[in-house]
Amino acid sequence: MEDLSLKKAQQMINDWFNELNVGYFSPLTNLGQLTEEVGEVARIMIREYGDQSFKESDKDKDLGAELSDVLFSLLCIANQTNVDLGEAFLRKMDKRKNRDEKRHQNNDKINKKHKKCLE
Repeated sequence: MEDLSLKKAQQMINDWFNELNVGYFSPLTNLGQLTEEVGEVARIMIREYGDQSFKESDKDKDLGAELSDVLFSLLCIANQTNVDLGEAFLRKMDKRKNRDEKRHQNNDKINKKHKKCLE
């Protein structure tokens, strides 16, 4: 399977809507859908990594599929608002690298958790 850039993913979504010959839902509706999808991710995470147990109806839920739903909704919003998400992400990472270079290294809370993960 090939690597997929955000730019290509955004284009794939535009192409798909064009093939269907339909438009996007409104940006506000897509925001609502994004929120719903994030809620579904939270439901799985709470049960898998938190303290709640799985309900019978939740046992077949796939975290990857739900994260993909979040990404799809996010990419739709980016397309509708003319945001190149790949470019925006690179700018954000550059900002984080400069702003947070030492901040996280000196954070005992996450350093302790990181050490536990490596053990």
